[in-house]
Amino acid sequence: MQKGIIGKKVGMTQFYNEAGKVVPVTVVEAGPCVIVQKKTRESDGYEAVQLGFGDISVKRVNKPAKGHFDKADVAPKRTLREFRFDDISEMKVGDILKADVFEAGEKVDVVGTSKGKGYAGTIKRFGGHMMRATHGGGPIHRHAGSLGACSTPSRVMKGKKLPGHMGAERVTVQNLTVAKVDAENNLIAIKGALPGAKGSVVLIQNSVKA
Repeated sequence: MQKGIIGKKVGMTQFYNEAGKVVPVTVVEAGPCVIVQKKTRESDGYEAVQLGFGDISVKRVNKPAKGHFDKADVAPKRTLREFRFDDISEMKVGDILKADVFEAGEKVDVVGTSKGKGYAGTIKRFGGHMMRATHGGGPIHRHAGSLGACSTPSRVMKGKKLPGHMGAERVTVQNLTVAKVDAENNLIAIKGALPGAKGSVVLIQNSVKA
C-alpha cells in the first residue's frame, strides 16, 4: 500500500541497536496530517490526496484558502502538499494520518529543500581543483580556468560548471530506512541524513526503488 506523510525536521541523534552498533538517525515530527482534498480520475484525471500539516490561525489565511478549508470542514493548515497514489478509494476527506502509517524497517524516500549556500564558486559548488598556491600562481587560485575551445564552437557549452547560486533546491533522498517510530509523540527516526535545515518541511513516502 502506498503511503505518505508531511513532517518537520527536528534534528539528528543516534542510538545503539541490538548488535551494539551506533545508528545515526534524523528525527522527524511526522503529522498528524489531515486529508484536505481528494482528487479522482473522473474529476481531475489522476488520483491523489492533498494533506495539511501544522495548525495556523484563521487570521493568517486568505479568503480563497479559507474557503478551501471550509469546504473540507477542517481547520486551516500551514503546509499543504499533494501525494499521488494508485488507489485512494479507502481514504476520505477529514481522515487523520499519523506517524504510525510507517513501521520500523520500511524503506522510504524523503523530499526536502536543501540548505541555501548563496552565491558560490566552482570549487565549493562542484568540488573543482584549486591551482597551486606557490611559484607565481597569482590571484587566481580558485578561478574556474579555461571555459572551452577557441574559434570552434566560439561559445561556452551548455552545462559548463561555473559559479552561481548553490543550494535551496528540492532534493530527494531515496531508499532510506525507518529506524524507529514513536506513534505516541508522532516521531519517526530515519537512518542517515535528510535534506534541509532544522524545522524545515519534509515529505516522507514509500520508496519507489525498494
